[in-house]
Amino acid sequence: MMLAAGMSALVFASACKPGKVSQTTDTDAAQKVYVAPGEHDELYMFASGGFSGQVAAYGIPSGRLLKVIPVFSQNPENGWGYSEDTKPMLNTSHGFVPWDDAHHTELSKTNGEDDGRWLFINGHNTPRIARIDLSTFKTVEIIELPNVGGNHASPFCTENTEYVVGNTRFSVPYDGKGDVPIETYKENFKGAVSFVKVDKDNGRMNLAFQLLVPGFNYDLAHAGKGPSHDWIFFTTYNTEQAHTLLEVNASQKDKDFIMAVNWKKAEELIAAGKGKKQPADYVHNVWDEKTHKGVSTPKNEVITLDVTEHPEIVYYMPCPKSPHGVDINPSGEFIVASGKLAAVIPVFSFQKMQDAIKNKQFEGTIGGNLNVLKYDAILAGEVQKPGLGPLHTEFDDKGFAYTTMFVSSEVVKWKVDTREIIDRIPVYYSPGHLTVPGGDSKKPYGKYVIALNKITKDRYLPTGPELTQSAQLIDISGNKMKLLLDFPTIGEPHYAQTIPAEKIVKNQKRFYKIEENNHPFATKSEKDARVVRTGNRVDVYMTAIRSHLAPDNIEGIKVGDEVYFHVTNLEQDWDVPHGFAIKGANNAELLIMPGETTTLKWVADRPGMFPFYCTDFCSALHQEMSGYLRVSPKNSTTALKYSIGNSPITH
Repeated sequence: MMLAAGMSALVFASACKPGKVSQTTDTDAAQKVYVAPGEHDELYMFASGGFSGQVAAYGIPSGRLLKVIPVFSQNPENGWGYSEDTKPMLNTSHGFVPWDDAHHTELSKTNGEDDGRWLFINGHNTPRIARIDLSTFKTVEIIELPNVGGNHASPFCTENTEYVVGNTRFSVPYDGKGDVPIETYKENFKGAVSFVKVDKDNGRMNLAFQLLVPGFNYDLAHAGKGPSHDWIFFTTYNTEQAHTLLEVNASQKDKDFIMAVNWKKAEELIAAGKGKKQPADYVHNVWDEKTHKGVSTPKNEVITLDVTEHPEIVYYMPCPKSPHGVDINPSGEFIVASGKLAAVIPVFSFQKMQDAIKNKQFEGTIGGNLNVLKYDAILAGEVQKPGLGPLHTEFDDKGFAYTTMFVSSEVVKWKVDTREIIDRIPVYYSPGHLTVPGGDSKKPYGKYVIALNKITKDRYLPTGPELTQSAQLIDISGNKMKLLLDFPTIGEPHYAQTIPAEKIVKNQKRFYKIEENNHPFATKSEKDARVVRTGNRVDVYMTAIRSHLAPDNIEGIKVGDEVYFHVTNLEQDWDVPHGFAIKGANNAELLIMPGETTTLKWVADRPGMFPFYCTDFCSALHQEMSGYLRVSPKNSTTALKYSIGNSPITH
């Protein structure tokens, strides 16, 4: 009863407005976020789209939405997941899955610094990791993770992007034991830490191995850097191994753990042949930029390593119960994590952790033989009375840390080496993650912190029962934090990464070279536009250029025909996409980039006249960029013909 009452109080507190601690908005805040017409933002912020399944790119400091990047969910705006070419990107071992819950973005790194090449994002519901090419802002790879339930502690990368990781939020039975009573959780459920190898040159991902770990709930992760390079750290909760009413049964102990994994030693063990090959069904989807098509490849095997057979690679660090984030400071020496209901923020020392391992300063074991380090032996110190509900921490370039307080609705600034609180600022309301530019890297950019708030309430004009998500831009260039801007976001942005624009802009692809287009149905010249029938399949080899489609009159299509429109955008100029839509399409439109070919399937289900047109305004004569397709009855003798201008050709 006391626990229930306490939880109710926390829920009530989280819904209340924070007190006005201080006046935090400069009179010149508008000037600081103003980006003049024709000028560009200083930074990109890449935010997860949460339950939208996508990623959103914003300009900072303006807060302007620049692009929604389709990843795990179909997107009718450009045909992602609807076109024949992109459908394979959403294949899984469960079949075609047109949605996911996207939580955490992670920029690729070189020497611990954000390098601007790729952005990774996790799919939580159907466990997957996706890679976005930041030269095109396009999802180019999605790999499924087997043996995992809820890929939440993902897709955090090591210091040189050797690996991105995934870990199970919901432990599940392993080794074909899925059909067991739920009450046998402690006996049969395990966690699986996935290490996905990333090719340093082209970014291609490969599921290298999985570590089998005790069946807890693994929440978030961050890799070490500098002296802690070889390690990666995961928060755990539900070390009680409860399987029902977790808000009570998974909060019985005073402490849960940070799981410290020596991935370098694990890699060496795998290379030495210590892993075991296990059957596992998963799918790996790759986008081919030359053919402009996704290729989906089923996989049926994974290499596993049971950590209880190699306890020297895993150690558990006690932490206040139910921790959420775990964050490593730029030097790689300090490890920060705290329980969601704790009143302190523990700061652990990597060197002390190493010494404790060497000196066998253990307080027990879990999982039979996995050592638990002594709390006091690894603790550098605690941040006292930071606020209520500490969740996530990021770092600036001046030795300060910034932590979100979910319950008391604030961001707290503190000094890493002394754990002294320097400032606090209210945010509106209940922040989850936050992002400092480069804040999880070896070289933070600093200047701003952006709070990603879970509750909006009265911050914007109301939009019915569902309100927009909310972010707040805060100036951290001085000793006192100053609120500059509120701006709405899509979905629920669980996490975001922010990077100087110059690191992205220098690599931008402006169009695809038409001579390098190897799509099997590409039409590289208007004179090659044509319509071909093979049984009841009709292939339309179409071109688009300002301001007409070719062919633009098609006859001889019959009811029941499956028509494939292969549209090639002949433009070789920046920012001249063309769209394609046809009446009666039950999927989506196409949006075709310059030099690209994309395919839309359309089924003729009735006789009639069906207009088609370009959907993306491209020129003064955009309205004229249209045509007609005639569908005749199934037994019609109407000949197949098409025309380009006044030049009909009959087949």
